Amino acid sequence: MPSYEAGSLIVFSDDWGRHPSSCQHLIRCLLPQFPVLWVNTIGMRQPGLDWVTISRGWEKARQWLSHRGKPKLRPEKATQNPQVVNPVMWPSIRFRWERRLNRFLLSRQLVGPVRKLPTPRVLVTTIPLVADLMGTLPVNRWVYYCVDDFRHWPGMAGQVIARLEVELTRKADVLIAAGQRLAEHVAELGRTPHLLTHGVDLEMWNGSNVELPEPSLIERTKDLQSPWIVFWGSIDWRMDPDFVAVLANRLDQGTLLFLGPVTDCDPMIGKLPHVVLFGRVPYRALPWFARQASVLIMPYRRGPGVDESEPLKLREYLATDRPIVARNLPANCLWQDALDLVDTPEEFASRVIMRINEGVLPSQLSARARVQEEGWSAKARQFAAWLFADTSS
Repeated sequence: MPSYEAGSLIVFSDDWGRHPSSCQHLIRCLLPQFPVLWVNTIGMRQPGLDWVTISRGWEKARQWLSHRGKPKLRPEKATQNPQVVNPVMWPSIRFRWERRLNRFLLSRQLVGPVRKLPTPRVLVTTIPLVADLMGTLPVNRWVYYCVDDFRHWPGMAGQVIARLEVELTRKADVLIAAGQRLAEHVAELGRTPHLLTHGVDLEMWNGSNVELPEPSLIERTKDLQSPWIVFWGSIDWRMDPDFVAVLANRLDQGTLLFLGPVTDCDPMIGKLPHVVLFGRVPYRALPWFARQASVLIMPYRRGPGVDESEPLKLREYLATDRPIVARNLPANCLWQDALDLVDTPEEFASRVIMRINEGVLPSQLSARARVQEEGWSAKARQFAAWLFADTSS
């Protein structure tokens, strides 16, 4: 890592430790170099009378009641870094008065902690709602790290997010996109971003370093019928129920094992034969599950909000020696020589069954060698170089 004389990071993104996002991977690599204030936020999803809203609301209420919006240090090895703050917020951004209220609430709660950080202070956000805060916090540089096109996500305040993203893109000092389609999206808003594709934790996915899960977790798997066909990540609206249904109905035996939180996916998926919605597992347990799998799958939909995405799990899959069958998304096409890409439910089911019987192609394994150049540490070095370029002046 390069050595910096001074500097700190303020990050607005998904809740720290809730799931391993690209932003968290990058920032974790930078913790030994910079003090980090990580701001857990809400507001892009419109609240409603549904389980997703209720469970998320309860989660945030517990954070607020336990920490009362004040920064609370969480150990990160010996550095006691990052500071994680859970500011009280209004849970909506649809109307102007709601955004003004959040601007007031966030400014009041964050100005003090931000001022205590060393300069230059660089603020990084993956969420467009931070556009309303520009000019209110004492930071030296604003960075928009575009990781998804949230305008098209179900339940999001799409039109408001679009307007805020335009403002954020126009005013930000640095723009970084997590994939080529996202870079093209940002360019359509009038600016040219840096391109930083996702990485992978090479040490964790090295076969010699696979950790055994807790015995209780292994015990839960003992009755799962083999072969295992495994997916990990959020089981949400991006899942294509037709892809899963055709495969499930064609299997004579085996388990379609979905690892991760279940949110707003089609409820039909959980009722299909051979499907097991296993729930969340520790991130470091994933290599063990991959070793037990006969095939790794990515049965995503196509369309706005998905076509622009850069699936974080793609490089994790590629770091294994397992067959991979995935939807033919634009980001996946860059690795078409290393996995099987499909377009229809029937093709998906046939290819998965073929890979169960025949295994992975040697040529695909050879093509995956270049994933060794995609480690998060190298990505974080480039990320930091862009964040702090010329801040000394």
